[in-house]
Amino acid sequence: MPLQMKLSAITLDCPDPLALAAFYQQATGLELHPKSNADFAGLDCEDEVFIGFQRVDGYRAPRWPEQTVPQQLHMCFKVTQGLDQVEARLLELGAGRPDHQPHGAKARVLTDPVGHPFCIVEDAD
Repeated sequence: MPLQMKLSAITLDCPDPLALAAFYQQATGLELHPKSNADFAGLDCEDEVFIGFQRVDGYRAPRWPEQTVPQQLHMCFKVTQGLDQVEARLLELGAGRPDHQPHGAKARVLTDPVGHPFCIVEDAD
């Protein structure tokens, strides 16, 4: 019988937790956890997965798709607006767009301001 486990949190290493939390807060509209500070910040997702950001001294950004510094984590976000519109806004917020785009027209790979890759995918619902 499988264990009854539900994912409750994901934490990303970064050099500045409050700055990276601000990027994801602007991108998702999630609320900053009230106890966030310079060492650990988080975004509250009502009844969903908590997204945390922890300070790591000597942080090295992932090099996606290369593996010289592995990606460590890859999140995907469903979006209701068109991919072009969402991508443009994320780029304004500080995201990057790697040249390597393996998903064709159905998804985009972007990187957050400290290099973590993530995808945006149009919500088909």
